[in-house]
Amino acid sequence: MYARCGSLLYARRVFDKMPDRDLISWNSILAAYAHSGDDDIENVKEGFRLFRLLRESVVLTTRLTLRPVLKLSLASGFVWASESVHGYAVKIGLELDVFFSGALVNIYSEFGKVGEARVLFECMPERDVVLWNVMLKAYVEIGFEEEAIRLFSDFHRKFDLATWNAMMFGYILSNDSHKALKLFSLMHMSGERSDVITLATAVKSCGCLSGLEQGKQIHAFVIKSGFDSDLYVSSGILDMYVKCGDMLDAHLVFNDISEPDDVAWTTMICGCVENGDEERALSIYHQMRLSGVQPDEYTFSTLVKASSCLTALEQGRQVHANVIKLDCASDPFVGTSLIDMYAKCGNIEDAYQLFKRMDAKNIGLWNAMLVGLAQHGNGDEALKLFKVMKTQSVAPDRVTFIGVLSACSHSGLVSEAYEYFHSMNETYGIEPEIEHYACLVDALGRAGQTQQAEELMVTMPFEASASMYRALLGACRVQGDTETGKRLAERLLSLEPSDSAAFVLLSNIYAAANQWDDVTDARRTMKRKNVKKDPGFSWIDVKNKLHLFVVDDKSHPQADLIYDKLEDLIKRIKEEGYIPDTDFVLLDVEEEEKERALYYHSEKLAIAYGLISTPPSTTIRVIKNLRVCGDCHNAIKYISKVSKREIVLRDANRFHHFRDGICSCSDYW
Repeated sequence: MYARCGSLLYARRVFDKMPDRDLISWNSILAAYAHSGDDDIENVKEGFRLFRLLRESVVLTTRLTLRPVLKLSLASGFVWASESVHGYAVKIGLELDVFFSGALVNIYSEFGKVGEARVLFECMPERDVVLWNVMLKAYVEIGFEEEAIRLFSDFHRKFDLATWNAMMFGYILSNDSHKALKLFSLMHMSGERSDVITLATAVKSCGCLSGLEQGKQIHAFVIKSGFDSDLYVSSGILDMYVKCGDMLDAHLVFNDISEPDDVAWTTMICGCVENGDEERALSIYHQMRLSGVQPDEYTFSTLVKASSCLTALEQGRQVHANVIKLDCASDPFVGTSLIDMYAKCGNIEDAYQLFKRMDAKNIGLWNAMLVGLAQHGNGDEALKLFKVMKTQSVAPDRVTFIGVLSACSHSGLVSEAYEYFHSMNETYGIEPEIEHYACLVDALGRAGQTQQAEELMVTMPFEASASMYRALLGACRVQGDTETGKRLAERLLSLEPSDSAAFVLLSNIYAAANQWDDVTDARRTMKRKNVKKDPGFSWIDVKNKLHLFVVDDKSHPQADLIYDKLEDLIKRIKEEGYIPDTDFVLLDVEEEEKERALYYHSEKLAIAYGLISTPPSTTIRVIKNLRVCGDCHNAIKYISKVSKREIVLRDANRFHHFRDGICSCSDYW
C-alpha cells in the first residue's frame, strides 16, 4: 500500500521489519524504488543493492520481479546494470521470455549497444512490430542506414497477416490513416489475402479520413470477397458511412445486418445524432430495446444528447428511467449528459437535484451544472457553486470559466466578471480564449457599457467573431446606442456580407429611434443583396409531440381554439396593466395596427396552445429560435400571473422563468 501511494520511506520501514519476505514483498519494494528512481540516483543505487540481496536469497523470482529492475537499470545510465540483469535472467531461464527480451532489446538500444540488442533480437522466438521498429530506430540513430535498410527488407519478407494488420492499426492509432490505406494496397499487391480484421481496419481508415469513395470501394471488395455477412466487418463499414455523413448508405448497411449487436445499434444512434436526425435516433433506440439488445453508458449518453437537442423533456425522462433501471446512473458521462439535458429542456431544478446525488468529482459534472445555472439566470447560485467546487479541490478548466463568466454576464456582475477573467491565468494558469472574451464583452454590453465592450473587442488578442458583433449589436438595440450600433453593423457586414442579423438589428435600432427612412434604406439594401431574414419560430413539446408556430400562424389543427385563447389572454392581461410596447414593431403604421402585429408572435401562440392542451398547474415550456422581444417578455409576465402557471421560455440568449408576473432574469437579458 505504501509503495503504491508513493511513500517509499514507510514502505522500506515495513519491509525492513518483516521477518520473512515473500516474492510479493520483494516485488513491491523494488517497484517502489523503480518508481522513485527517475528523480533520485541514490534510490536507483539502493534499489540495485536490494536486487543483489534478492539474488542471494532463496526466493524464486519471476519476470514480474525483473520489470522494476529493468527500469532501474535504464534510470542508472550504466550499461553494466542492464548486463547484470541480463545475466541473472539467463541464470533463471528467462532469457527467451518475449516480454523480458523485448524490454532488454529496447534498453540496449537506448544505451547505443546495438550489437548486443541485435544478438538478443535474433534469438527471440517471437518479434512484434514494436521490436522491429526499435531495431530500425537504433540503426538509423547511429548512422548505420544500410543495415537499417537490410533489416527493413527482412521485416517485409517476414510481414505475416497478423503483422500487416498490426501495422495498419498502428498507423490509425498514430493518426496516419493515409499510410494504413497505402499499406492495405501494398498488401494486396504482394498477394496477401485479407481477413475480417484487415477489412475492418481498412474501412476504419476511410472513416478517419472521411474518405467516402475509398470506403465504398472497400465495401464493394468486401461484398465480392463474401465477408459482408460478418458482423465485425459490417459494423466497421457502418461506422465508416456514419463518419462520412452518408446516413442513407449507413441505414442500408444496418438493415442488412441480421442480428445487430450493441455496437452496431449504438453506431446508428450516434450517427443520427451527429447528423442532426435526433428523432430517428430515439426511434432506433426503441427498436433496439424491442430486439432485446441492452444499451451501454455510451448509448445512453448519446440518447440523452438527442433529447437535449430536441428539447424533448419527456423523452429525456424516459431515457433517464432506463438509465436507472439498467444501473448506469453512476456513470459520470451519463450523469453529465442528464444534467445538461434537464438544464437545456428548461428544468434546472431537476438538473440540480441530480447533480447533488452524483459523486461530483468529475469536472464535466460541475461544468454542466455551472453552465446550466448561468443559462437560467441563476448567477448567484452558479458563483456559489464555483466556490464550493474550489473547496472540494476540483480544478476548474476553460469550460468552467465560460459558465462562471456567463453567470456574471446574466446577473450584471461586471466587476466580478473582470476579477474571474484575470484569475484564469494568474491563479489557475488557464489562458483566456475567444469564448471567455465573448462572455466579458457580453457582460459589458448587457450592463449598458457598449462602448467599453467595443473597445475590448478591438484590443483583445483575437479577431472578433461574427457572433460577438451580433451580441453587442443586440445590446446597442436595448441601450439605444445608435452610433456604436452603426459601427458594429459595418464590421459585421464586412465579415459576413449576407448576415441578415446585421440588417435586422440595425433596423431595430433605427426603428427604436423613429428613424423610419433609415429603416427603409436598410430593408432596401437587404432586398438588393438578396439577404433573407431568419424566420422567427417557437415550439412546444406536448405528449412527446413537437408543435411549431410562426408569427400569425393559422396552420395548426386547433388554430381557432389557440387564437380564441390568446384573444382572451390579451384581454385579461390588459386588465392587469399590460400595455403593448409598439417600439418592437418595425412598421411606420398606426398604433392600433402595431398592437395587433404584436399579439400573434410565435411564442404567444405556443404558450396559448400549451395552456389549452395541458392540465392546470403544469409548467409550460417553450423554445424560441430568436431573442424574445421586449413586448412578448412583458406580456408573458402578465400571462403567468393571470393563468397561475409557471412558464419557461428559452430564447437564443438564455432561459426565462416566469412565475406570478415576475421573470427570473429580472428584466435583464
